[in-house]
Amino acid sequence: MQLSPVQKIENISSEDFIKTYLKPAKPVILKDFAAPESPAFEKWNYEYFKEIAGEHKVNIYGSEIESLDRIASKPIGQSTFSEYLDLITSSPTEHRLFLFNLLSIKPELKNDIIYNDVTKGKIIKWLPFMFFGGEGSVTRNHVDIDMSHVFITQFQGIKRIWLFPWEQSDLLYKLPYNFHSITNIKEPDFKEFPGLKYINGYEAVIQPGETLYIPSGWWHYIQY
Repeated sequence: MQLSPVQKIENISSEDFIKTYLKPAKPVILKDFAAPESPAFEKWNYEYFKEIAGEHKVNIYGSEIESLDRIASKPIGQSTFSEYLDLITSSPTEHRLFLFNLLSIKPELKNDIIYNDVTKGKIIKWLPFMFFGGEGSVTRNHVDIDMSHVFITQFQGIKRIWLFPWEQSDLLYKLPYNFHSITNIKEPDFKEFPGLKYINGYEAVIQPGETLYIPSGWWHYIQY
């Protein structure tokens, strides 16, 4: 397996972004997709989230390594959102939230983000998601079921994301009739899955304020 670093850019025009990255389906990190003057960069922190939504019940998910051959992993427990934020603040943990979207509970938070929309209006601004995970948690290697273009903006902490084009799906051992790989790509078993020796992808490390563009149909393995 070989990984090349994803390029970081800023101040790109819509025309250049569409021609250089969107149409060729090439990942890139945009340093100014979420405008630096966005209120979110001042307001959003765990204490604020606990204040506005801390009592909401959330399902907690653990390591996905144990369920790579299953369609979906089951929650391992439940807590309040406030308790979960205390957990990921206090120590590394594999515990994640899945399909909990704070922006649907508090839609007014969407007004805290100002986009430098390099897509010329193609981005769906009314349908963003928010993701939470503890240091050390991962999201298994997968392709998004809706095959959408994705822009992941980091607000706290750091994410390391490995990316692979759809054309390498056979080498990644996709679970039949599903959208994720059955392999542990971080600790690959080349004897059982020899195709992993031949994959070529990208590695993106996104810092707070940066946005990773993931083209439609690209595999991505997310590490918090």
